[in-house]
Amino acid sequence: MQSKINKTIIEMVYGNITEETTDAIVNAANEHLAGGAGVDGAIHRAGGPAIMDECRKIGGCPTGQAVITTGGNLKAKYVIHTVGPIYRDGIRNEAKLLESAYRNSLELARNKNLRSISFPAISTGVYGYPANEAAYIAIKTCVDFAQDNTDIKLIRHVLFSKDFYDIFSSQLKNLI
Repeated sequence: MQSKINKTIIEMVYGNITEETTDAIVNAANEHLAGGAGVDGAIHRAGGPAIMDECRKIGGCPTGQAVITTGGNLKAKYVIHTVGPIYRDGIRNEAKLLESAYRNSLELARNKNLRSISFPAISTGVYGYPANEAAYIAIKTCVDFAQDNTDIKLIRHVLFSKDFYDIFSSQLKNLI
């Protein structure tokens, strides 16, 4: 499913983010940029040691912020590492931090003159963010960004399951 907002296509696909050919893929990283489980581990395994070498030089990334490294062996030229919040109860600034993770990833891509970016469902795995709430924040942040910025031509959300694809697609339909 896709929709055009201003000059940007926002698209939902079911697939594997490590296979994306966009200029950058986003990694749902931890604050230490140390690799890990889920998307983070898959990106590091597929991209090879060059990504971890640059992560070690950067040193870390606070929750809600984003940093960029090479894509290593990936098809994408860059990996934008962002740290989403660990969901506890929804009243500890989680929504603002998740929005910031998406927004700062988009700003970093725009500042690097990238034209396309692929996101996973940040914080919905081991960080436990409820899928419906996370999808709403992700899509709203991307729609708002596309309304104000025309530099990024494609914002793709790569969902790892049919259920997540349906949830994210539904949020896009509701927001446009």
